[in-house]
Amino acid sequence: MRIAAFLSALALGFTAFGVQAQTTEPIVIKFSHVVAPNTPKGRAADEFKKLAEARTNGRVKVEVYPNSQLYKDREEIEALQLGAVQILAPSLSKFGPLGVRAFELFDLPYIFPNKETLYRVMDGDVGKRLFAMLEPRGIIGLAYWDNGFKQMSANRPLRRVEDFKGLKMRIQSSKVLEAQMKALGANPQVMAFSEVYSALQQGVVDGTENPMSNLFTQKMHEVQKHLTISDHGYLGYAVIVNKKFWDGLPADIRAILDKAMVDATEFERRIAQQENDDSLAAVRRAGTTEIYVLPYRDRLVWHKALLPVHKEFEDKIGRDFIQAAYNVAAAVEREKSAQPGSPAPKERPGATR
Repeated sequence: MRIAAFLSALALGFTAFGVQAQTTEPIVIKFSHVVAPNTPKGRAADEFKKLAEARTNGRVKVEVYPNSQLYKDREEIEALQLGAVQILAPSLSKFGPLGVRAFELFDLPYIFPNKETLYRVMDGDVGKRLFAMLEPRGIIGLAYWDNGFKQMSANRPLRRVEDFKGLKMRIQSSKVLEAQMKALGANPQVMAFSEVYSALQQGVVDGTENPMSNLFTQKMHEVQKHLTISDHGYLGYAVIVNKKFWDGLPADIRAILDKAMVDATEFERRIAQQENDDSLAAVRRAGTTEIYVLPYRDRLVWHKALLPVHKEFEDKIGRDFIQAAYNVAAAVEREKSAQPGSPAPKERPGATR
């Protein structure tokens, strides 16, 4: 009996040791994205990795895979839902094809007249409601990352609305962006981000829209003769995580990762505008592309041509979401006007009706 008891205790000891050995293995988080490491999103993903690993004392290991190394645009959300990766930062346009059309609010042209409006929409009730719509699909939203306002590029000047007529313009998969290009008279072409440079180079498409950091880091300026600084649209990202994975984390680890994401988001938003400014300066220095800054009076013309897209998508996005963005924009404008020494407000392209 003593021998049997000893062997039983020994077996239990080995079992316990095996469990302990397993729990000391780091939790691996695969963080996949489609842009270059030196973009705001790429740098913020690396910042999150640094913070997460340091603050968990090695209990978490974050593996970052940039530049579509693992998955392209069309594949990555399905990979997350299947658990092949744990964290993504897809552009907000990606959620429309997933069936959450309300996210296409962020694709509406001239919906955000400034960053103050944008951040209040993201961080307020609208942003929270949008993230809640992802949970039934096995996804939890962690943060909204910024990549700035978009500019138009092509191999011919884009100064008037009429200049877009007949151009094949690459877009992300978004019905709103499709309607936007059609409103300008262009032919929208849905294409994965990783394929855009070669498509521009070979003339498969004539032009595209991007924040400056994406255009420069992907070297699109080398194959685009003209660039218009239009700030007509917005490109941002939602950092998302597989719900089953996130809910299964130890509570203390999840709390540490939550705070690391808050700090990485603050870092990302801080550098986003600077990255775009630096990229614009780099394109100027390269001398490959003629840069045209769309004057205020012409922005009003573009705005007028594109505003019907808002009305067209009221039912699909949600009239309440669109109106909420208008209300935030109006509140920001009132606050600015009330500041001592502020100039009198004037009509501007943005979220107004």
